[in-house]
Amino acid sequence: MEDKIKLLIAVGASVTANCQPCLKTAVTQAQLAGVDKKEIIEAIAIGRVVRKGAFGKMDKFASTLTGKDVGNSDECPFGSTEKDVKEWVEQEDQCGCT
Repeated sequence: MEDKIKLLIAVGASVTANCQPCLKTAVTQAQLAGVDKKEIIEAIAIGRVVRKGAFGKMDKFASTLTGKDVGNSDECPFGSTEKDVKEWVEQEDQCGCT
């Protein structure tokens, strides 16, 4: 597989995984390899479509488990005040990713 294709896959996969450092690296490497801006944008768009599908499936799964339509909820998942949200955001290692 050509390096260009590998880099474009990395761009799309980074978007799908919501990994900002990965996306920054993939886009930078793609640009250094001479990949056209239009192609990078297309790879990002494809990653977004895949991510949207995955989110929809996860929302449906979570709704099945909880008996509540979590995908269409306007409720704040963190709490009702700005202070609650700020405290949650400032906590370290929310998802075990770090």
